Amino acid sequence: MKKHNFSAGPCILPKEVIIKASEAVMDFNGSGLSLIEISHRSKDFVAVMENARSLALELLDLKDKGYQALFLQGGASLEFLMVANNLMETKAGYINTGTWSNKAIKEAKLYGEVIEVGSSKDEDYRYIPKGYSVPKGLDYLHITSNNTIYGTQFKKFPVTDAPLVCDMSSDIFSRQLDFSKFDLIYAGAQKNMGPAGATLVVVKEEILGKVSRTIPSMLDYQVHISKDSMFNTPSVFAVYTSMLTLEWLKNMGGIAAIEEINEKKARLLYSEIDLNPVFKGYANTEDRSIMNATFNLTDDNLKSTFDTLLKEAGINGLNGHRSVGGYRASMYNALSLESVGVLVDVMSEMERKG
Repeated sequence: MKKHNFSAGPCILPKEVIIKASEAVMDFNGSGLSLIEISHRSKDFVAVMENARSLALELLDLKDKGYQALFLQGGASLEFLMVANNLMETKAGYINTGTWSNKAIKEAKLYGEVIEVGSSKDEDYRYIPKGYSVPKGLDYLHITSNNTIYGTQFKKFPVTDAPLVCDMSSDIFSRQLDFSKFDLIYAGAQKNMGPAGATLVVVKEEILGKVSRTIPSMLDYQVHISKDSMFNTPSVFAVYTSMLTLEWLKNMGGIAAIEEINEKKARLLYSEIDLNPVFKGYANTEDRSIMNATFNLTDDNLKSTFDTLLKEAGINGLNGHRSVGGYRASMYNALSLESVGVLVDVMSEMERKG
């Protein structure tokens, strides 16, 4: 039976990417050696890294616009620290939209003053803050574009004179944006791009080198840029698989093409959530994420029946985050419209049974 993978991360990957990546583990480029045993300084892998970085900039339409793309390690969790280390001199602004924003704020406080410009904590992060004013004199403003746990997503982005930093771990490459409005973007690969182990950072070079502190080499974006993202041994498998995924996306028609599919998936599922009396959505309607749809049963006594139907249909990874409960359907780029249709059919069956 085909499995329908709604896991929030590590994410579903295109089948052709998994096949190519698995082949490379056995024999990379006909070399008779595995991708994961060759030197990361070899000509073949250096080409992989260069292609992955170039594709990232190309798909985001940031080539030749003063940006550098890096594949680093440590996930978004390390970027919470690196952003502040590289950019904060005295104070920075953060918009608090949930768990990951809170973690970023905690790390930033190690380096200076943090101002919460806006927060949706008062309603358990069911919405994206609006109506806030961004103070002057910030070293940067940080936001999280998509909140996987709560199922909310920025539709409009703040206007500020300060550099705009964005954690796009769970929605990068999923929708068309003017990415040049952002001065630094970071994203863990495992949400929408590849396997765990690599983190994409896209940074405008002109914002770097302005803090007075000494930055440790491994935490310094400028060091990684100067070494072409090869300052230390990279996560070769994660970078290679991310490269394959970016090639797949480009061949599909890029972000414009995948956005159209993603919107169809989201419309199909949210329509069922809104029309089916067995379910209720978690996030405010206007702020719903097209990547992570969060919802609950209106009667928790139906959980056992619903879970059984999900299992019988081959649906995997639908449980909500432990801090919220309920259900979460993560509809990343590689998830098919067919899989969302299967989930909707199961939800409709629950209504009939009810």
